[in-house]
Amino acid sequence: MVNEREIIDKLINCEIKLHEIEKYTENIDEALSIRRKFAEEKSGAELKNISNYSINMEPVSKKNIENPIGVIQIPLGIAGPLKVNGDNAKGDFYVPLATTEGALIASVNRGCSVISESGGATTKILDDKMTRAPVLKAKSISEAVEIKAWIQKHFSELKKAAEVTTRHGKLIKIDPIYVVGKYIYPRFVYTTGDSMGMNMVTIATDSALNLLTHKTGVHIVALSGNVCVDKKPASLNFIEGRGKSITAEIVVPKEIVKNKLKTTSEAIVEVNTAKNLIGSAIAGSMGFNAQYANMIGAIFLATGQDEAHIVEGSMGITTAMEEGNGDLYFAVTLPDVPLATFGGGTSIETARECLEIMDCYGNQKVHKFAEIVAGTVLAGELSLMGALAAGHLARAHKELGRA
Repeated sequence: MVNEREIIDKLINCEIKLHEIEKYTENIDEALSIRRKFAEEKSGAELKNISNYSINMEPVSKKNIENPIGVIQIPLGIAGPLKVNGDNAKGDFYVPLATTEGALIASVNRGCSVISESGGATTKILDDKMTRAPVLKAKSISEAVEIKAWIQKHFSELKKAAEVTTRHGKLIKIDPIYVVGKYIYPRFVYTTGDSMGMNMVTIATDSALNLLTHKTGVHIVALSGNVCVDKKPASLNFIEGRGKSITAEIVVPKEIVKNKLKTTSEAIVEVNTAKNLIGSAIAGSMGFNAQYANMIGAIFLATGQDEAHIVEGSMGITTAMEEGNGDLYFAVTLPDVPLATFGGGTSIETARECLEIMDCYGNQKVHKFAEIVAGTVLAGELSLMGALAAGHLARAHKELGRA
């Protein structure tokens, strides 16, 4: 029989550590409850809502979280129908979005309506890859150049060493390879199937480096040298891409621009040029867009993606042009959106259900999901640009974003 009080006292007196509680309990639920009660005693807070959840914490505690005390809950809504005319996603979709920002889902929903009435969004996947870039150290610049040449010459051997660790990952290239003084930064580039693949490519690259070290004697400074570039905005990812590189476009007839967005194509084009292009350039922004982060963040939180990748997924360029007949051409391009429909956080029950709303859970579904994400970003971006052009942004937040 577990003595709950005794364990809490040991925690308070620093006789045991938080991660050791499971040694003294029979199951994860007991450990979780004790850890939460300890947090209540230490903080004086009552954690009654954190303690209410339906997900199975046993598998979650093994691969998704350490020192669990419960769950948080984020309001979840859906937007749609969103009509997508993609290579993998075809038809009308309802998209789950988790957010606490009032007006966001209403705005995306309006964009979905505009897109559907205009015939649907055309979506494309431009590229699909995941990267890991270690940093190596040679004895001199000359040796660094020799190491670079060895990597280029022996790619097939490194590929074999990497791929022995995974059934799904494929090393497609090691490029670019930067030499900075004695340091070498080779960027290992993989395809990863329906998994986002960051753990996969980390393990695979480590295996390849074991071979590289054995053959050349080069020193491995760190498995990640920040040229990956993981969980940070970066020009390299903007140019080379990472995760899913996706795009979506729509031509909105001028009558729909007038009736649904309450503005003109010309006004939206000017706002896009002045705000997203020139304004972003003045600010030195990595993203020439209005609000990709809103849609990417809400979808990521709903579907169990790695939330740290929101910072990468929010980079991109919005394009707006007035067609000769007054219609509006509108497009979004996102070069770096790491996504998964299998593994990681997608297996948590709530995330799985959200993916299932779009029929995007499991194998052979990630490209479909990526195209829906592109269409959703298009919907949200189009709606906001319309609101800005019409002068409706403040009114919408006043009505929907405030209690």
